[in-house]
Amino acid sequence: MFGSNPKAPPAAPATSQPSGNGPVSARTTNVLSSGVSIKGDVTFRTELLIDGEVEGNITSTGKLTVGTHATVCGEIRAGFVTIQGTVEGNVFASERCALDAGANLHGDIESPRLAVDENASFLGSAKISSGQS
Repeated sequence: MFGSNPKAPPAAPATSQPSGNGPVSARTTNVLSSGVSIKGDVTFRTELLIDGEVEGNITSTGKLTVGTHATVCGEIRAGFVTIQGTVEGNVFASERCALDAGANLHGDIESPRLAVDENASFLGSAKISSGQS
């Protein structure tokens, strides 16, 4: 009786879920809200939106967004970096760096891809690297 249908796997319904129903943390953006201030280094894995203040270095292989109300004083090393607020320090993006309208960066940039909006302020040097150093 129980062994008469060995080709039907009991876990089939679990594998038929759409890929968008994965773990919540895999798609969640972590937020450092406006009014929050951190003194010290910040490390994260996937995605972080900063709209507060950070005085220290930021390190990740993921995606960092420095929001319009944010101020960061320190070095940034991440895969993807988008700046909309103020950064005083060097930026190293292993994939892409973007300075959006209203961004204010005082420091150098090293990245294989760089996008600078005409309404961004950038005081420093840019090195467009191949990413294979």
